[in-house]
Amino acid sequence: MNSITENLDSAELYLNRELSLLAFNRRVLELAEDESIPLLERLRFLCISSSNLDEFFEIRVAGLKQQVALGISTTGHDALTPQEQLSRIRELVGKLVEDQYRVLNDVLFPALSQEDIHFVPRNLWNEEQAQWVKNYFTRELLPVLSPLGVDPSHPFPRMLNKSLNFVITLEGKDAFGRDSGVAIVQAPRALPRLIRLPEKIAKGKYDFVFLSSILHAHVDELFPGMKVNACAQFRVTRNSDLFVDEEEVEDLRMALEGGLPSRNFGDAVRLEAADNTPKKAIKFLLNKFKLAEEDVYQVNGPVNLNRLMAVPNIVDRPNLKYPAFIPSLHGNLAPESDIFATINQGDILLHHPYQSFTPVIEFIKQAAADPDVLAIKQTLYRTGAESELVELLISAARAGKEVTVVVELRARFDEEANIKLSTQLQDAGAHVLYGIVGYKTHAKLALVVRRDKGRLKRYVHLGTGNYHAGTARAYTDLGLLTCDKMIGEDVHKIFQQLTGLGRATKLKKLLQSPFTLHQSVLTKIEREAEHAKQGKTAHIMARMNALIEPQIIQALYRASQAGVKIDLIIRGICGLRPGIPGVSENIHVRSVMGRFLEHSRVFYFYNDDKPEIYCSSADWMQRNFFRRVETCFPIETPELRERVIKESLLAYLSDNTQAWILEQDGHYKRLKPGQKKPRSAQAHLLETLAS
Repeated sequence: MNSITENLDSAELYLNRELSLLAFNRRVLELAEDESIPLLERLRFLCISSSNLDEFFEIRVAGLKQQVALGISTTGHDALTPQEQLSRIRELVGKLVEDQYRVLNDVLFPALSQEDIHFVPRNLWNEEQAQWVKNYFTRELLPVLSPLGVDPSHPFPRMLNKSLNFVITLEGKDAFGRDSGVAIVQAPRALPRLIRLPEKIAKGKYDFVFLSSILHAHVDELFPGMKVNACAQFRVTRNSDLFVDEEEVEDLRMALEGGLPSRNFGDAVRLEAADNTPKKAIKFLLNKFKLAEEDVYQVNGPVNLNRLMAVPNIVDRPNLKYPAFIPSLHGNLAPESDIFATINQGDILLHHPYQSFTPVIEFIKQAAADPDVLAIKQTLYRTGAESELVELLISAARAGKEVTVVVELRARFDEEANIKLSTQLQDAGAHVLYGIVGYKTHAKLALVVRRDKGRLKRYVHLGTGNYHAGTARAYTDLGLLTCDKMIGEDVHKIFQQLTGLGRATKLKKLLQSPFTLHQSVLTKIEREAEHAKQGKTAHIMARMNALIEPQIIQALYRASQAGVKIDLIIRGICGLRPGIPGVSENIHVRSVMGRFLEHSRVFYFYNDDKPEIYCSSADWMQRNFFRRVETCFPIETPELRERVIKESLLAYLSDNTQAWILEQDGHYKRLKPGQKKPRSAQAHLLETLAS
C-alpha cells in the first residue's frame, strides 16, 4: 500500500470546508441558469446565491480574517492556513460574483423582458416616466435623505451592515466655502429598493426602476451650486458573528440583547461597489473601512442582488413559478381526530413539505386544551416571529399546565425573534430556559405528559427540522410522533439534563450529542467494515447537510477500504474526497438540490441484513457532535423504515436531473438523464405524497 492509503491523516484526503461551501453556492447559481425551472424561481435562486454569499462573508470570511489578524496559522486536516484560504476564496468568489451578474444581465433580464417584466434603466425612461420619477424623488425620497459631506467637522458616517449607500465626488464650494470633494448619501431603509412604475406610464404590467437609479438621476439636487462628477452605489459587509463570553455572563439573554445592536457595526470584511466607481473613490472607501484591495468586488448592477427577491412576490404570474401544491394530511390524522388515540394505534411518520405540518401543531393544540394533559415540554430553535406553536404553549401555560420551553437564543440571525418569544412565554407563566452554557440546544423535541386510564403516559414528537410552520413548507424534513415507552423515557431524561443538574444518564433508544452520538456512529461504521472483511454484504447510506468531522471521515475511508458500499447524499459542505484508489473508491457522494431545501438527516446501516435506520437533528460536523445538544432517533416500525429508505434515500440516489456528483478533485458535476428516464426525487415525492 502507498503512503496515502496508510496515512488517513494526509491532507490530500480532505476538502476544505470554506471552499466546499462556495462550491455549494455555485450549485445554487447553476439552478438560476436551469431553463427547466420556472423563470421567477430562477430569479429566486440568484437571490439566494447572493444572500448565501453575504452570510459566508459575515461569518466564515470574518472568522478567517480574525485568525490572520491574531497571527493564527494553524490548519485543519486539509492543511490550508487561514491566509491561504482567504486567497483561494478571493479567486473563487471573484468568478462567482462575475457569473452572478452575467446570469442577471445576460440571461434573466432578457428572459424576464420577453415575459413583459422590465427593469427600466435611466437611459430608457421616456418623458412621462422621467417626470413620474422626478415627482417620486421630490415627494418620497428627498424629504428623508441626508447627504453627508466628509470633512474634519463631518467624519465618515457609521454604516450599517449591508446597507445601500452612495459615494459622491464633487467639484466646487458649498455655502460655507467647504470643498472636501466627497459626500456620502445613505439610502433610507424605510423605502423599497425596487419601485414599480404605474401601469399607465409603463411599457407593460410589470415595469420596475431601482431606487438607486432614481437617486442617480437627481443626485445633483442634493448639492446645489456644485458639480457632481460621479455617483456610485456601494455597501459594506461586516463581521456579524455575535460573541458572548458564556463563562463570564450571568444572564445569557441580557448579554445577547446587549450584543445585538453591535452586530450591524462589526469590523468590515467586504466592500461591494458599482463598476463605475472612480478608483479614487474606491481607495477612499477602502481606507475608511480598513480594507485591502482584495476585499473589494466591483459589480455590473445593483450591489445587493437579494433585493430582487421581492419581484416574484409582486409579479402575479403563476406560469412563471412552481405550481402550487397542498401538503397531504396523514391518512390516520383526519381533521378533528383525537391525535393521542391515533398515536396509540402506532407510530406516525411525517415527511415535510409533502405531508402537512398541521399534525405537529395539532399535537400541541390538543395537548393545550386537553384536561388530561399535565405537562408540555418543547425545544425551540427557530420558530418564526409569529408562531402559532408559541401561542399554543402560551395558552397551555395560562390554562395551568406545566409548560417548559427550552429556547435556543443563539440560533444565528434569529436571536432577536427568540428573545421576544421567550419573553412572551415567561409572561404567560411558562418555564423558559436557554439550554446549557457552551452547548447549543439543536435537538427538535416535544413531550406531552397525559393521564391515560388513570396512568401517566408520554407522547413525543421528534424531528429533523425546526418547529417553524413556514420552513416546513420549504424544507424537506422528517418527524416522528410516538408513544413508545423507552423513547418517552429518553426524551424525559434529555429534558431533565436541559433544565436541571446532574450527570448524563444512559438512554435506551436515542443517541445524543455531546455524549453518545459520535461514538455510536463510529461504532456502526466500524461494524459494517467488520462485516465486509468477513465477506458479508455491507452498506451505509447517509443523508445530511454537511460532512466534515475528521474521525467520521477516516472511519468511512477504512470502511471503504474494507469493501463497504457507501452512498452519501450531502447537500452542502463535504470534506471527504470520494473515488481515491485504495481509500475511497467505494464511496459515492452526491448533492441534490431543487425547489425545496434538503434538510433531512437520515442514517442507514445494513447491519448484516438487520437494517438500522436513524433520523437526526445533527449533521456530521464537529459542532454537532461535541458542542451541541442533538438527538438521533431510530425508526423501528418495519413499514416506516421502508418508507424512510424509499423516500429519503433511494429516491435521491436515483435522481438524475437535480443531482450533482462530487468528484475526487472537489468539483461537482451535474448529472443528466441521457438515454435514461428523467428522475427527480422532489418531483416524485410531490406526485406520490402531496395532493
